[in-house]
Amino acid sequence: MKKTPDSQDILLSMVDCYYKAGRYSTAIVVVENLISMNESNLEALILYTRLLIHEKNIEKAIKIYQRVLIIDPLFTDEDIDPILRLSNSVSESEEFEDDSVFIENPSVTFASVGGMEHVKKEIELKIITPLKYPDLYAAYGKKIGGGILLYGPPGCGKTHLAKATAGQIDSKFISVGINDILDMWMGNSEKNLHQIFETARRNKPCVLFFDEIDALGANRSDMRQSAGKQLINQFLSELDGITSNNEGILILGATNAPWHLDEAFRRPGRFDRIIFVSPPDAKSREEILKIHLNGKPLEKIAYDSLSKASDKFSGADLQAAIDIAIEDKLEEALKTGIPAPLSTNDILKAIKKHTPSTQEWFVKARNYALYANDSGLYDDILKYLNIKK
Repeated sequence: MKKTPDSQDILLSMVDCYYKAGRYSTAIVVVENLISMNESNLEALILYTRLLIHEKNIEKAIKIYQRVLIIDPLFTDEDIDPILRLSNSVSESEEFEDDSVFIENPSVTFASVGGMEHVKKEIELKIITPLKYPDLYAAYGKKIGGGILLYGPPGCGKTHLAKATAGQIDSKFISVGINDILDMWMGNSEKNLHQIFETARRNKPCVLFFDEIDALGANRSDMRQSAGKQLINQFLSELDGITSNNEGILILGATNAPWHLDEAFRRPGRFDRIIFVSPPDAKSREEILKIHLNGKPLEKIAYDSLSKASDKFSGADLQAAIDIAIEDKLEEALKTGIPAPLSTNDILKAIKKHTPSTQEWFVKARNYALYANDSGLYDDILKYLNIKK
């Protein structure tokens, strides 16, 4: 793509048109392409911020808005500032005191998650049904809450599924990454973790989601430093609710490397359901493609053909292929000045250009499933690979 001021102006106009038409996902693809051409394009960064707010991706919107303020420190916006500047101005010492900083109210539900029916069913039984019938569960002495660990190759929708779970039950959602907890000062990591659990307890029902949980709960026998072991002990204590009541807190963890997770996390009452999230099957790939292509300019699409061609693709791989197809169409649009709709052939060509990201993961997972699987934890991997013990 020729990087000229004219081409940037055309792209910016396209973003503005898509934005005003409410086609936010398409506008985001175009504006990301524009920013890759010129990272200091102020108008593009401001539009990107607005789009991210509409998509409720507040965390990323803050990061983009910070780039706007670096370019123009005096910039203000009556629509953006009330949403982002308050969150952005909270100091580290106040971060866990203000629940609104990192609590979300997701609008996505299971309807926006393509496929994964068996995983949805497990979550329905473990999390959603108890909330619908609390008296029935109480009669049997069954608590509402608990933990589910999702594992599988990256890009297969574990994070999206966790957020959709919160949306499905209209509960609060807190997403926790390693950077939200780890601190260089002794004891602060444990304090941060406790504060996060306390925030969830103040906002029941709440889905508390730990991404890359193996980074926080690595096997203690592999650790040389006591600080890491203390953090894991704190984590286990919070899961058990020894000093606090976890009733109504629904804990989901996601990992690409379950074999690195301390086995104590798998004890009943903690993460007592462990679910393999595989790459989507053919029917699920069709559903995911329809979700990702919704709102984009399309010809009649042969989704079955696209599904067959994208075997072993994760949800993220499918999105990447669509992005490639859109970028190719944008290049054509810059020459003609007219955005043309996507066709089946456009997406098929893009699929051929993209290599599935799941292949490398299965090479490693296969070895664990064959040679470190005495408990049968990884039987679902063998089943997916069609390998008999």
